[in-house]
Amino acid sequence: MIGRLSGRLDYRSTDHVLIDVRGVGYIVYCSERTMAALPRVGEAVSLYTDLLVREDLLQLFGFLSLVEKEWHRLLTSVQGVGAKVSLAIMGTLGPDGVGRAIAMGDWNMVKSAKGVGPKLAQRIVLDLKDKAPGVMAMGGTVTDAMEGAVDVVIEPSEVVSTLSASKNASALGSSVAGALSALGNLGYAPAEASAAVAEASGAEPDVDEPGLIRAALKLLAPKG
Repeated sequence: MIGRLSGRLDYRSTDHVLIDVRGVGYIVYCSERTMAALPRVGEAVSLYTDLLVREDLLQLFGFLSLVEKEWHRLLTSVQGVGAKVSLAIMGTLGPDGVGRAIAMGDWNMVKSAKGVGPKLAQRIVLDLKDKAPGVMAMGGTVTDAMEGAVDVVIEPSEVVSTLSASKNASALGSSVAGALSALGNLGYAPAEASAAVAEASGAEPDVDEPGLIRAALKLLAPKG
């Protein structure tokens, strides 16, 4: 899985870009809003990515933040919402707007995106309303792009998305991100760190960041 691409922007079209990473060109599809925020051709660029895999198709989609990427993942999990519709919604509302619309149950805002009718907009709000707080608690914007690097990012998305029922979702989301960063600095792989933090936060929903780190380290300690 390609979690993030960093390289040089070689080409841009209306809905996709070509990013040169150490001589390999990656075509990445983006929303209108993301396209507008990208640098000029020839400059350094960095995007979080999501890979769509089908029998006859491989497509990369690019996002400026982990929140945007997570909303895309959730939107495309709704019946009737493909990648094109998801990018249209993201391009119209942006990740913050999507979060507000779904959290408030305002399906009319969702309907304002191209290709989204009333029934589909209502389905999106109904299916994702309970997940909105957890996603909105996330952070992570691509800032310092490093030309020529391909990175796999430690992502708190699946961990944080389980926290939507917590009254302290925002604080816990920050604790999760901090714990993942600390474990990464200690040398733990992204997959094992995410699994340990998810298990620890599920067992103690109100734990603070230091407590979450200690609990995760206990789970990661060699057994026997």
